[in-house]
Amino acid sequence: MIILKNPILSGFYPDPSICRVDKDYYLVNSTFCYFPAIPIFHSRDLVHWEQIGNILNRNSQVDLSGCEHSGGIFAPTIRWHDGTFYLITTNMSHGGTFIVTAQSSFGPWSEPHFIAGTDGMDPSLFFDSDGRVFYVGTRPNSGGVRYFGDWEIWICEIDLQKMELVGEDTVIWRGALRGAAWPEGPHLYKHGLYYYLLSAEGGTEFFHAVVVARSECITGPYEGNPANPILTHRHLGRNSTIVNVGHGDLIDTPDGAWFMVLLGSRPCEGYTNMGRETFLASVEWQNEWPIVNPGHGRVEEIQTINMNGCPLPPQPCCDHFEGAYLNNQWMFLRNPTANLYSLSERKGFLRLFLKPQTLSDLDNPAFLGVRQRHQNYLVQTKMEFTPHFDGETSGLAVVQNNHYNIRFEKALQNGRAVVQIVQIINNEEKIIAQEPFSGDVLYLKIVEHRRIIRFFYGESEDTQQLMFDSLDSKMLSTEIAGGFVGCSIGLFATSNGKKSDGYSDFEWFEYIPADE
Repeated sequence: MIILKNPILSGFYPDPSICRVDKDYYLVNSTFCYFPAIPIFHSRDLVHWEQIGNILNRNSQVDLSGCEHSGGIFAPTIRWHDGTFYLITTNMSHGGTFIVTAQSSFGPWSEPHFIAGTDGMDPSLFFDSDGRVFYVGTRPNSGGVRYFGDWEIWICEIDLQKMELVGEDTVIWRGALRGAAWPEGPHLYKHGLYYYLLSAEGGTEFFHAVVVARSECITGPYEGNPANPILTHRHLGRNSTIVNVGHGDLIDTPDGAWFMVLLGSRPCEGYTNMGRETFLASVEWQNEWPIVNPGHGRVEEIQTINMNGCPLPPQPCCDHFEGAYLNNQWMFLRNPTANLYSLSERKGFLRLFLKPQTLSDLDNPAFLGVRQRHQNYLVQTKMEFTPHFDGETSGLAVVQNNHYNIRFEKALQNGRAVVQIVQIINNEEKIIAQEPFSGDVLYLKIVEHRRIIRFFYGESEDTQQLMFDSLDSKMLSTEIAGGFVGCSIGLFATSNGKKSDGYSDFEWFEYIPADE
C-alpha cells in the first residue's frame, strides 16, 4: 500500500495516455506548440514517474512553424503490442494525424506515418484479440453540425503495415448526455464480454466529464452507462480544489487492479496558471461497469492505493549546463533553429544568441523554458550579458502565450543599461518597474506565492534587492489568457527584430518549489 498524492504530474501535462509492458508503465502528454513534443514517462507503481525522453525530438518528425500556443500537437495515445510501441497523435497545425513507432521506450522513434482520411483529432488505437487493429477518433458530426461542439466518435480498421485505414468507418458515439458538446479523447478496451468506449465530453474546462459506453460488437451499437458521467467535478462548484477533470485512459496492473489517468486543474483563488495536469484514480468493475474511486466518486488529493511503492529521486528543474546536452525538461517554442543556443562555445554556460524573434512572435525565439509546476516557487539565474544597442534584451520570462507574458530583463534604454520588468497583456507591452544597472554579471530571481510575484536582482547572489513585490499573475491564467497550455518559465534573449551578433551567457538556472 502506498500513499497517492495528486497530481502525479504537476504542471502543464494534459491529455494523459498510458500503456503497460509487464510491470512497467509508460505515460505521455500533449505539448501543443512546444518542442521537443510529447514527453514520455516511466513508472513501476503509477505514482512515482521519471521522464525518460521526448518522443518527437527531431525537427523532421513534427512541424510547429507558425502555430499558436494552443495549436500543434493534440492528445497523443500510446500503446504497446507484440514488441512495438505505437504513438498516434494529431498535428492540428500541419499535416494531421500520424503514427510513430519504436522498439524501445527510450527510442529512437520513427519518422511520422500520416494516416489519410482521419479528419478530426484525439486518435487512439485498439488491438483486438483476433489480430485486427482499429482506429478510433473524433470529428464533426457527419450528419451535419447542429451546434458548437456537435462532434462524433468513429471507428475504422487500420492496417499498421501499410499505415492506412481499411474499409468503411462507423460512427459509434455522439455523447452520453442530450446535446453533449465535444465528445473527445476516446479509448477502447476489451473487458469480459464487452468492448468499452471511454471518452470525455463537456469541453476541457469546468464542464468536463468522463463517460463510458459498451457493446458486444466493436462497431456497436454502444449503450451508455446509466450512471454517466462516471467522473466529473462540475457539480462541486468553481471553488473546488480540483476542477476540469476529464480525458481519461484506463490501465490494469499485473495483479488485476485497474486505474485511470486523467487531466484536471488546480486553480489558485479562481485562476489557473499551471494549465491541465495529470491525476490518478482507482477503478473497480461493478455490474460490468467501471466505477471511479468507489465510495467517493471524485478525484482525491490524497488516498491510499493497493500498489507497491517504488519511489524515484526528485527531478528538480535545475541545470548548471555542465553536460553536452540539455536535460529532458527543457522546452523550446516551436522548432528550434540552428542559431539558437550553444553549450560548447563557453564551457559550463548556456549561450543564448540574440535572435530577432521575440516572445510575441509566432516563431522560434531564443527561449528555453520549463513548466510551472507549483503555485509557490522560486526561479533564479546568473547571467552575463552586455547589450550593445537599444532593443537587445535578455533575462527571465514567464510565458502563457505570445499575447500574455512577463519579462524580467537587462536592456538598453536610450543607450543606458537598465534592469526592468515588462508585462505583456493582450499583446500590449508595459514597463512596470525599471532601475539602472551597469554591471556585466546579473543575478535575477522571481518568487511567486499564491499568485503574487516578487522580483529581485543584484550584482551578486548575496546582494540581491527587491525591485517589485505585488504583481498579480492572474493575467497569465487560462481564465484570462485562454487556450490549452499552462505557463512555462525560462531564459530568453532577443534583438527585437534587428540583426545582432550578440549573445547572453547563463551559468545556471534553478526552479525550486516552495511549500504549498
